[in-house]
Amino acid sequence: MKDNILSGLTVGIIALPLSMALAIATGVPPQLGLYTAIIAGIFAAVFGSSKVNISGPTAAFIVILIPIVQEFGITGLLLCGLLSGVILVLVGVFKLGNLIELVPYPVTVGFTSGIAVVIATIQIKDFFGLHIENFSGTYIDKIILLFNSFSTFNIYEFLTASVTLFLLIIWRKTKSKLPAALVALGVVALFVAFFNSQYGLNISTINSTFTYNINGLQGNGIPPIPLQFSLPWEFLKPHEINLDLLIKLLPHAVAIAILGALESLLCAVISDAMTGNKTDPNKELIGQGITNMVVPFFGGIPATAAIARTVANINSGGTTKLSSIVHSIFILASILFIAPIISYLPMAALSALLLMVAWNMSEVKHFINILKTAPRDDIYVLLTCFSLTVLIDMEVAVAVGIALASILFIKRIIDLYSIELVSENLESHPDMPKDILIYDINGPMFFGAAQKALKTLVNINEQKNIVILNMKNVSMLDMTAMVALKSIIDSFEAKNKKLIFAGLNQRVLQKLQRAKFDYVTTFSSIEDAINYSKKYKVKEMKA
Repeated sequence: MKDNILSGLTVGIIALPLSMALAIATGVPPQLGLYTAIIAGIFAAVFGSSKVNISGPTAAFIVILIPIVQEFGITGLLLCGLLSGVILVLVGVFKLGNLIELVPYPVTVGFTSGIAVVIATIQIKDFFGLHIENFSGTYIDKIILLFNSFSTFNIYEFLTASVTLFLLIIWRKTKSKLPAALVALGVVALFVAFFNSQYGLNISTINSTFTYNINGLQGNGIPPIPLQFSLPWEFLKPHEINLDLLIKLLPHAVAIAILGALESLLCAVISDAMTGNKTDPNKELIGQGITNMVVPFFGGIPATAAIARTVANINSGGTTKLSSIVHSIFILASILFIAPIISYLPMAALSALLLMVAWNMSEVKHFINILKTAPRDDIYVLLTCFSLTVLIDMEVAVAVGIALASILFIKRIIDLYSIELVSENLESHPDMPKDILIYDINGPMFFGAAQKALKTLVNINEQKNIVILNMKNVSMLDMTAMVALKSIIDSFEAKNKKLIFAGLNQRVLQKLQRAKFDYVTTFSSIEDAINYSKKYKVKEMKA
């Protein structure tokens, strides 16, 4: 119990500034990130399957949440989070969690690396202290805005961010148990507070950037009050909540659900490998879904399991769900008792923290390894997902990536399929008539492979009257293959030829029987089919 309390406190220290930084990067006030961490840490732990996963706001969500905030505002974001929670619960209830694991590795690395690039690009503004009033638009638009705004470069903001980044990198190499974020941000915040008060440098902080007005209480920075229950649609007029709005939000909600599921299950795989536990993917998704259904009622943004915080929890000795709950309680206590202090964290320092997050999630080593060693098709998928994530958005990237990977997978399966003439080399039956052909079919027969077989068999020499298909190595037939086979049979009958099936496994044979192929001659082995063909030829010659 003691180890879990200490690990919860450690993760809470890490999650405190990170949750605020992620909320700010998304385009919402920092306290919403804190509210998310509090609710997610408790509800995901209680209702999920993993004992050690720590849930909360994550960097992966930034790319898909920013457009929602810009188009629909915070209210639209809360509604999207609520809808995504419903979707995740349904995915878990219908036991579709295992399907998420079928997303190809190049797709995952592609959009993850793309997200990291976008996050890093967004942080350039605060890292260099650039003055940009409306930092929106496409990725290219943002690059142009950054380039055109470098005349507003602020050396003090840049030095603040650079020192923070330096401390984050150096402190990790000391292998100290104190979190690097606590040391780096704490030291830099003290220096910034001193120089701002003594020399009037006006280095931006949470306190100077954000204001709040909650139930008549106004102020700057983080509001020092506990979570407030409110309806996610509270600021919408009754006529604005309609089916049309939900339809517009649904694609965004689906994207949040897909990414949340991928992130949480990937986190579960990593934590299971480290601890030896076994996470139920469907129960974990139900827990994440319930979390995202509850979070919006307290002003929180979408949440999922966070890999970095989970690994920190395990390394700190966390073994039970208590550590996640303690981490949430620590963040809540920080809001209540030290909100004015954490409000003095510099914006530039938080941008440096997110740059580190972006680097850690960039999968640089895996990205380069795929480029060096993977088949060309996988490289195409990787680069497509990466480019679309950066230049358009993650929703398009994942959809196109999965579609492209599926097409390439089908192509590979078709390439594995073969239909080979073997009767000319059949030494065991030297007396076999010359007009009997035997073909070996290897691999699954589905729409692509079926057409290959159709072309081969239809073009058989007119003088060959009997064709035996050895289908011992055919593992499956789909409807297209059965239609193709029916077409071949009809073609043979029209030419007064005979087609014989041999070596069918029970499952394939049952499929043919259900499809009314009872009139086709079939044998359990190629030997029986050959012997039958010889006798058939003898009868034919006597006739």
